[in-house]
Amino acid sequence: MTSMAPLNPASQEAINRLRAYVPPPTAYDSVPLIRRAAVLLLLYADRQGELRVVITIRAKTLSSYAGEAALPGGRADSLAETPFQTARREAWEEIGLPDTDQPLPRPFAVEHLCELPANLAKTELVVRPCVALLHSSDLLTGEHADPEVSLIPQLDAREVAAVFTAPFRNFLRLREEAQDADDPGDWYRGSWSLWHDSNWRMHQFFVRDKPRTSSQPKRTIEQVEGQEQGQVQRYRVFGMTARMIVDAARVAYGEEPEFEHNSHFGDEAMIARLRRMGRLSAMRKPSDGLTRETMKAAKLS
Repeated sequence: MTSMAPLNPASQEAINRLRAYVPPPTAYDSVPLIRRAAVLLLLYADRQGELRVVITIRAKTLSSYAGEAALPGGRADSLAETPFQTARREAWEEIGLPDTDQPLPRPFAVEHLCELPANLAKTELVVRPCVALLHSSDLLTGEHADPEVSLIPQLDAREVAAVFTAPFRNFLRLREEAQDADDPGDWYRGSWSLWHDSNWRMHQFFVRDKPRTSSQPKRTIEQVEGQEQGQVQRYRVFGMTARMIVDAARVAYGEEPEFEHNSHFGDEAMIARLRRMGRLSAMRKPSDGLTRETMKAAKLS
């Protein structure tokens, strides 16, 4: 029997900080079901004990954010469903990670660590990031199992085109720390833009990794355009997904990024203001979508 590699001291401290993190009050519980969504920020230790995070590429056939990098997740099914339950159910559907009511194969276990402040998507969804650790339930000596091979991926091609992983701590860095990086300057690009009618930092990370494929015929993935399966390539992680990973890394490692960033976590204050304006209601319309004018009004209210 094999086990996953143990966390190194820095990674263990990061997990301890995430376990101890208590988020501020959230507007998530006050919004209608149709506005609720959650994502799973799944961490695990690589062979050196460094934390990595699991990220997907959305299928190009989806109606929103097609072909973009995302964390496993989606909309809530019921008001009784917790954000973690939503995130785990969606992770099962998208990448084959067993749901909360399903056993994981030995020696794997998933520990729910914390929830982060809710983020506001341009589609007017309130998205709750849920951080979890995939680890060994019994740390055995000997050869270490690879969770990417043993558990991930079993992909649903209707929703996910590819799955890859990235070094978690690198989301605080201006440059890639991998010794074999072809060009460390290709890791991060950032710019300021208007969102919430205020300056909002747009992060872009270019992650080097190989796309994971499924051996199950009914759950195969489509090839990423212009790339052969198994070829090392760069995936662009940006927007709300990048921001949620950066914020989780800030909490985990107790330090601020090397690049410019927004100091606040999530969009709880903006969500509350939009609710007072009558936005984020239980009725979704084709015209829903946050515009600069809407956000300016929310800021002034």
